[in-house]
Amino acid sequence: MPFARLNRATTPTSHIGLGLAAVGRPGYITPHRDRDLPGDRGADALRDRTHELLDAAYAQGVRYFDAARSYGRAEEFLAEWLTARPEAADVVVGSKWGYTYTADWRVDAETHEVKDHGLATFERQHAETAGLLGDRLDLYQIHSVTADSPALTDKALHARLAELAAGGTTVGFSTSGPAQADAVRAALAVTVDGEPLFRTVQATYNALETSAGPALAEAHDAGLTVIVKEALANGRLAGTEAPAVVREVGAEAGLDGDAVALALGLHQPWAGVVLSGAATVTQLAANLHAPLLDLDPDRLDRLAALVEEPEAYWRHRASLPWS
Repeated sequence: MPFARLNRATTPTSHIGLGLAAVGRPGYITPHRDRDLPGDRGADALRDRTHELLDAAYAQGVRYFDAARSYGRAEEFLAEWLTARPEAADVVVGSKWGYTYTADWRVDAETHEVKDHGLATFERQHAETAGLLGDRLDLYQIHSVTADSPALTDKALHARLAELAAGGTTVGFSTSGPAQADAVRAALAVTVDGEPLFRTVQATYNALETSAGPALAEAHDAGLTVIVKEALANGRLAGTEAPAVVREVGAEAGLDGDAVALALGLHQPWAGVVLSGAATVTQLAANLHAPLLDLDPDRLDRLAALVEEPEAYWRHRASLPWS
């Protein structure tokens, strides 16, 4: 398991990862992107921003970087950075397949990505990922699995994923939607030749959406590494957008609310990595203070009051505009 490398790391930020969804393409579903990104969102400008973030993250102890085929040119930007930074041989690199980026570098595109978990899409996208990341790819995940996804029942796909795993690439999956727990438990039951297929799970968990927690604990107990995504709820728990209690808990410790949101993920005993989706170095620095925060029972109780019903949370997320 490539994540064993993180267990040998000694920096408190080694279990925070950097996700590249917000900087690999000009459009995404977080607020204030006009403030966070350069005025020019051309490929060169976002390449420079991505490399700036990767440099800052690595210098501060971050050792997991997360991309996807649908994150525009994120894999390309990451591959270029890895080539230019041979000293970064200790990082763990993950990507995902299952969504195709279709926005053609436009923020106002009608459709930004198209989902397909079929074998043909895997073969095409794995070839594309391998062409960019080569043997630096440690983890390849199915992107946004739901309990009814054909990826959980396609035996031919399972055989190919098992072949990939036998070649040294860890195979995992991410989840989305109000029934994340069902998807996690269904994926845990997938085996090839009697052996579990998936070794990691990436799921949304934050102060507003905690419903997957028990299933993620089961996944951890089954030996999977759990990666927490959307810890800041696509910006709803960050900066001035954060609820008052998040900002208050942060202020008590002299930290931004961003750190509080990530600290809640790090506090979970089943969490192996918690992703920052920072789009600026300033945001990243705030995120990386998360390990300093002591979430005592009183603070946890106050944050627990923010939890929403999963259906309401995911309805709100689906309504967020691409900007």
